[in-house]
Amino acid sequence: MTGHLAGRVALVTGASRGIGYHLSKLLAAEGAHVVAVARTVGGLEELDDEIKGTGGSATLVPLDLTDMAGIDRLGGAIHERWGKLDVLVANAGTLGVLGPIGHLEAKTFDKTMTLNVTSTWRVIRSVDPLLRASDAGRAIVLSSGAAHSCKAFWSLYAASKAAEEALVRSWANETINLPLRVNSVNPGATRTAMRALAMPGEDPDTLPKPADVAAKILPLALPSLTETGKLFDVRKNRFLRYRDPE
Repeated sequence: MTGHLAGRVALVTGASRGIGYHLSKLLAAEGAHVVAVARTVGGLEELDDEIKGTGGSATLVPLDLTDMAGIDRLGGAIHERWGKLDVLVANAGTLGVLGPIGHLEAKTFDKTMTLNVTSTWRVIRSVDPLLRASDAGRAIVLSSGAAHSCKAFWSLYAASKAAEEALVRSWANETINLPLRVNSVNPGATRTAMRALAMPGEDPDTLPKPADVAAKILPLALPSLTETGKLFDVRKNRFLRYRDPE
């Protein structure tokens, strides 16, 4: 451990696999106590074993993020135990369905928006006071290039990620004069289960591993970060500035 996050608390959603799993391990290796949230208990237990095996610590929270009251309770529990939150990684999300916009079913649209947008907002609302209580709060929200490319048949996922980015940008502007730093991340194509679902014919060996992508995202959680209200592009390994409207 290098200890850049020693004594700090990090909340990671979607922590049972993929980027969230590996980022949780890296945060713990830097000394953070990781509050790992996911629906899959088995994945969380495996993560806990990995973290403890390297001397780290974690609290496991099996939670379906469509449970809005559960999200509220999570924020309350973090407040009671630690009184603050230093790092938020809002990683959980769903692809939904790819297809013509006129063929999307209402229940699919609602489910995707609930997890990708509403639950992200609910997590933000729940932990915003806790991040403000930190001397160097850091919020990292996983987005997608789909929010900007808006390719045919990707309307649902693209719209949900665009909405998510808008929430993050506004939040960053609200907190610009505070120590809290808030950014979105476009991880790019990554060897994950979601990517395999979206691109079933793609050779996964041509894609970066989640562990490698997580390593590039980790610096956004460190107290030394100064950027806020921007989009970090993992493939370019740099921040992109949003253009102000003319």
